[in-house]
Amino acid sequence: MLEVKARPAAGARPKARASDVPPEGVTIAEAARRTGVSVHTLRYYERAGLVVSPVDRTSGGRRRYRALDLKWIVICTKLRATGMPIRGIRRYAELVAAGPGNEPERLALLEAHRAGVLARLAEIQENLKEIDRKIGIYRGSLAAGEADRLWAPAAAPAPGTTAPGTTAPGTTPPPPEK
Repeated sequence: MLEVKARPAAGARPKARASDVPPEGVTIAEAARRTGVSVHTLRYYERAGLVVSPVDRTSGGRRRYRALDLKWIVICTKLRATGMPIRGIRRYAELVAAGPGNEPERLALLEAHRAGVLARLAEIQENLKEIDRKIGIYRGSLAAGEADRLWAPAAAPAPGTTAPGTTAPGTTPPPPEK
């Protein structure tokens, strides 16, 4: 199975682990930094019903995210990044928030999503093969000094004429690009 690990950008601080969250929680800005999503996305997840429990608030009404909140947000972002629709994430959140007794439904939801992800990965791998094939053609043509022979579309010729490098009707066309 393909495993992809993101590399932090040069000079970027690594994200803190959810276990490093102080007992009083963290601000929305810090939660955004730790989870890799925007403040706007955090607010949206809450409004859209994607969180499993209400986010705590200070006496002044400011959000405070606990370790469990951050872990859940990371799960949501992974599901979303792999193409799960918002309604699917919402359904999963509803099932989790409902507590024990619906584990088979949760499992079915995740297995169906996994099957879709695998199908998309297979399609992407097929597309990558075509890209690699085209790269091979360009590398070979450049190495052989024949890059000028690679096909390039030309402007459409005026009626009754042929474009340079093309053949007139009834003549043999050049071989197609590999």
